[in-house]
Amino acid sequence: MASNATKPACPPPMKATSNGAFQGDSPLDFAVPLLILQICLVLVLTRSLAYLLKPMKQPRVIAEIIGGILLGPSALGRNKTFLNAVFPKRSLTVLDTLANIGLIFFLFLVGLEMDPKSLAKTGKRILSISLAGITVPFALGIGTSFVLKSTISKEVDSLPFFIFMGVAFSITAFPVLARILAELKLLTTDVGKMAMSAAAVDDVTAWILLALAVALSGSGHSPLVALWVLFCGCGFVAAAILIMRPLFAWMAKSTQEGEPVGETYICATLGAVLAAGFVTDAIGIHALFGAFVLGVLVPKEGPLGAALVEKVEDLVSGLFLPLYFASSGLKTNVATIQGAQSWGLLVLVIFTACFGKLVGVISVSRACKIPWRESFTLGVLMNSKGLVELIVLNIGKDRKVLNDQTFAIMVLMALFTTFITTPIVMVIYKPSKRASLREADYKNRTIESIDASSPLRILACFHSTKNIPTMINLIEASRGSGRPEGLCVYALHLTELSERSSAILMVHKARRNGLPFWNKGRIGSDQIVVAFETLEQLSHVSIRPMTSISALSSMHEDICASAMSKKAAIIILPFHKHQRVDGALETTRAEFRWVNHRVLQNAPCSVGILVDRSLGGASQVSARDVSSSITVIFFGGRDDREALAYAVRMAEHPGINLAVIHIKMQLESGGDIAVIELNEGSDTESCLLDEKTLSEFEKQVPENPSLKYEERLLRNSGEIVAVVQEFSISTVFVVGRMPTGGAQQALNGGGDCPELGPVGSLLVSPDLSTTASVLVVQQYYNQTPSDLAVFSEDSDSK
Repeated sequence: MASNATKPACPPPMKATSNGAFQGDSPLDFAVPLLILQICLVLVLTRSLAYLLKPMKQPRVIAEIIGGILLGPSALGRNKTFLNAVFPKRSLTVLDTLANIGLIFFLFLVGLEMDPKSLAKTGKRILSISLAGITVPFALGIGTSFVLKSTISKEVDSLPFFIFMGVAFSITAFPVLARILAELKLLTTDVGKMAMSAAAVDDVTAWILLALAVALSGSGHSPLVALWVLFCGCGFVAAAILIMRPLFAWMAKSTQEGEPVGETYICATLGAVLAAGFVTDAIGIHALFGAFVLGVLVPKEGPLGAALVEKVEDLVSGLFLPLYFASSGLKTNVATIQGAQSWGLLVLVIFTACFGKLVGVISVSRACKIPWRESFTLGVLMNSKGLVELIVLNIGKDRKVLNDQTFAIMVLMALFTTFITTPIVMVIYKPSKRASLREADYKNRTIESIDASSPLRILACFHSTKNIPTMINLIEASRGSGRPEGLCVYALHLTELSERSSAILMVHKARRNGLPFWNKGRIGSDQIVVAFETLEQLSHVSIRPMTSISALSSMHEDICASAMSKKAAIIILPFHKHQRVDGALETTRAEFRWVNHRVLQNAPCSVGILVDRSLGGASQVSARDVSSSITVIFFGGRDDREALAYAVRMAEHPGINLAVIHIKMQLESGGDIAVIELNEGSDTESCLLDEKTLSEFEKQVPENPSLKYEERLLRNSGEIVAVVQEFSISTVFVVGRMPTGGAQQALNGGGDCPELGPVGSLLVSPDLSTTASVLVVQQYYNQTPSDLAVFSEDSDSK
C-alpha cells in the first residue's frame, strides 16, 4: 500500500468541451477551447513575426521557427504560470496529434513537388553537385557527432545518432529553397534552376537516409528487427508503385483539362495518404514516409496534382504547420546551452554545417566550370535547412536519439543557416549587377530606331490563357512580310507569387522557363502549347516562352529586366480590363493596372498597352486568313511616331491595310484661323522628325494600295470623335500615348486611364461605338513620364 501511495498520480484526461464560464467551468481546463486558444496564439505570434521579417525577404518558416521557440521554455515558457495555463502537459498530446496530422499532409505536398521523370533526366553536372552537397556534409556531420557523443550525448546509441546527425547536416529544404529563390527573383535564372534540381535530388536522398536512421533507432531489439523494418519499407514502396501509381494515373486521365477534379478522387487520395501513413507507422519508419511516397507517385501532368495542392495547401501551411513549430518549440530549451563548452559546440556545429555544404558544392561546381560567384551562390542556397531539418530533429528527439541540449543546438543551427541564406545571396549574387553590362549593348530600344531590314524583338506579356488568342494574332500581324528572322517574340507568362504559392506550381513553371512549351514527353491539350507551336510552325516567327514568378508589387521589375536581357524594342502588356459579352470593358484585376503604370515608368524600351476587343476572334488566325485594317491617329510627337513605325511594320503583312490619319488642330480667334501643329512645350526637332516620318510614309502610298494617308483640319473634340467614328470598323487602332499637336487640350487631358493617354482613353470610352481593339504606344525616352508619376503617387496615397 505504501508503495502505491508513492506513485505520482496521473492527471485525469481532459474533457472535450466545457459547460461555459457562467456554470463555473474554466475553458482552459477543456481540450477544445484550450486548443483553439493555442492555435490563435500561435497564428498571431508567427504571422506578426513574418510581417516584421518580410522587409528582410525571409521565408515564413523563419518566423514560425522563432515563434515556436518563443512560446517554449526558452522564452515565454520560462513563466511556469503561463506554460501550465496555456500549454499544460496533458494538452500536448492533442496538440502533437493535430500537428503531426498536418505534417503528414505537408510531406504529401513535398512528395507532390518531386517529379521522378525530372530526377531521372538530371544531368551529370547537377547530379555531381547534389551528391557532393550530401556526402561532404554527411561525413562532417558524422565527424562532429563523435565530438558531441564524447561530451553532451554520451547516453545515446551511436549508430542511429551518427546517421541522424549526418542527415541533419546534409539535408536541403526543397520547399523553403523554392520560396527563397522566388522572393529573390532567382527561380528562373540558371543558378535558381541548378539549385532547385540539385535540392530535389538532395531531398530524396536525405529522406532515404532518414528512413534508414529511423529503422536503426529502435532500442532493446535485435538487429534483425531493423532489417525487417527495412525490408517491409521497401515492400511498401514496391506495392505503392504497383497499385497506387496506376490508380493515380487513371484518376488524372479521367479528369479533362479545364474541368474540376471530382470530389471522390480528392477524398480517395487524402484517405489513401492517411492509410499509407498508418502502414508505414506500423512498419516502424514513421507515418511521414507513407505520405511522402504517395505524393511522389501522383502524376505531375494534368489537373489532379494542382487540385490536390489547391485543396490541401492552405489548411496545412496556414494552420497545421505553425502548430508543428509550436510543438517543436515547446521541446526546445535554449537555456540548456550553458557554459563555454556548450556554446563552443554550437559554433562548431554551425561552422561544420556551413563549411561542409559550401566546400562540397563549390568544389564540384568549379570542376564543372561554373563561375566562382555562381558556385558560391549555389553553395549558400543549398545550405538552407528550414522545416525539413526540423522534422528530422523532431523524429530524432522522439526516438530518444537526440537529448535536450543536442536538440537545442541543432535547432539553432537550422535557424541560423536558413536565416543567413537570403542576405548573403542578396550581397553576392544580383542579376541586376550585370544590367550595366547588358545596357552597353542595348541600342535598339524603340521600333523607330530599328532599320526596316533588322529583326524586331518583342516582349509579349500575358497573365492567363484569356490573353493568348489576341496576343497570338497581334504577333502574326507583327511579323510583316514574313522574312526569316524578321521577328523574335519572347512570350512572358506573368505569374503572381502569393503567400500561398506552393513550390510545385513555382517549380513546374520555372522548369519551362526559356524552353519550348511543348516538351517532348508531355501529353495534353494545353491551349498555350497548341497556339505557340502552331504559330512558330506556320509563320517565320521565333517564339521563346518565359515565365516570371513575382509579387504584383515587383512584377514590373521582372518585366523590365526581361526586356533588357532580351534587348526588346517594345513590351506589349494586356490592359487591365477585358471585354464582356455585351461589349463593355470590365476590370479583371485592378492590381494589373498598377503593374502597367510601373512598367511605363521604368521600361528600358518602348511600351504598348493592348486593349482587347476580340482581335481576330477567339482563336488564332492563320497567316493566309489574316484580313485586318489598322488605323493610326497621328497628331505628332515621339509616341505617335513610334505608333506609326510599328503600324508600318505590321502593314508589310499581305493581309493588312493601313490608314494613317494626320490630324491638325485649328484655333478660331476673331475670325483668324491658326493651325497648331505643335504643343507649346514641343521643340523644332520633334516637328521636323514628324514631317520627315510622314513624308517617308506618303512616298510609299502610291506604290502600295494597302496604304492610305489623309490629313484632317479639326476644330474641337467633337470633330475628333467624328473622325474616329468614321474609322470605327477598323480592326485595330494604333495610337501614341502622349500626342502633341493640341490633342491633350482638345480632349481635356488623359481621361480616367492616364496610361492610355487622351486618344487611347477616347477609343475605349463606352460613348464611342466601335469594336476595334486599341494598341497604345509609348516610345522609350530616358525620362520618367511625369503624368504617370503624379497619378501613381496620388493613387497610392488613397
